[in-house]
Amino acid sequence: MKTPPLRALLLSDGKPGHHHQAEGVLAAIARLRTVETIRLDVRRRFVIPTRTLLQFVNLGVSPAAILRIGYRLDPASLPPADLVVSAGGETLAANAASAKLLGVPNIFCGRLRQLAPRHVSLVLVSLESLATHPNHLVCLPPSAFDAGRPAGRAVRLGRGNPPRRVGVLIGGNSGAFRYAGEDWRQLTAFLRDAHRTHGIGWRVTTSRRSDSAIADALTQMAADAGCGVETFVDVRTAGSGTLAEIFAAADAVLCTDDSTTMISEAVGASLPVVAVRPAATRLEAREAEYRQLLARNGWYRALLLSQLTPDAFLGALGEIAPRTTSQLEELAAALSHRLPQLFAPSPPPTTKAVPSS
Repeated sequence: MKTPPLRALLLSDGKPGHHHQAEGVLAAIARLRTVETIRLDVRRRFVIPTRTLLQFVNLGVSPAAILRIGYRLDPASLPPADLVVSAGGETLAANAASAKLLGVPNIFCGRLRQLAPRHVSLVLVSLESLATHPNHLVCLPPSAFDAGRPAGRAVRLGRGNPPRRVGVLIGGNSGAFRYAGEDWRQLTAFLRDAHRTHGIGWRVTTSRRSDSAIADALTQMAADAGCGVETFVDVRTAGSGTLAEIFAAADAVLCTDDSTTMISEAVGASLPVVAVRPAATRLEAREAEYRQLLARNGWYRALLLSQLTPDAFLGALGEIAPRTTSQLEELAAALSHRLPQLFAPSPPPTTKAVPSS
């Protein structure tokens, strides 16, 4: 008997870095079983803090009430599903409440904060130090991107073998990073110099955090064939969702170090990643630990923007040995072991009863 599609309810807070992780989970499951995804946008009511909603879940408050009070969601509107998945703290209480109402397993990408682990079937974390309970799985932040490179083969790049094309992923200011005008001037000068000296072509995209100064400078460079910017995706006009095309065409990635998600997605796509950061950087302990993990595995190197030259970039690439296994296949195998019920035939849909609040 043919296994029917897995009906997955993906809860999104509207942040690409978060729903991309949830999509990565479903892409891994899809390696072993067809998945039908229903995306539901959830927005926490500003007047009710996330920690309060998590306390409600821990105290056994009706999940229907949590959805109504915390997110203005009608519990009766939840679609039938076999799985609930999400990432980002703003979705966590909604994830637990929805799974409870539907009577199905749930997966969350990230830390549980104050939520008791019993409310989530499987928690995906990136560090061993965060895996504090048996229902935690340590893995790279999930990503649906698969560059399609043959398993077991990795081309070493460096001074003797410069990349032909490099994806350039531009972030911006965050809690730990502050970019100055000189940082962006250093970056654009590097792009010109590396194209002139080594013929490297650039496929560049900005993000929602990118400063208008760097976006404007890249727009001008894209109009000048001598700069080597073959493609420029300006998120101000094009929107997000372009990384898959960049990864498919790139031999390596140059990424601003403020975006853990972009770094992880590139590493997961089996690409060598050189990250660049401003001098004004104060990484949180967990973020620093994660980058150290990537560096120890030989997947990633970081440079200060003030040190970024063609020679330094190629030297850093020469120290990187990209992943040679499929992140999606590894995650699929882990999920099938941890949650085997997801890969068994689903029972026919039934009408769910919504508990009163």
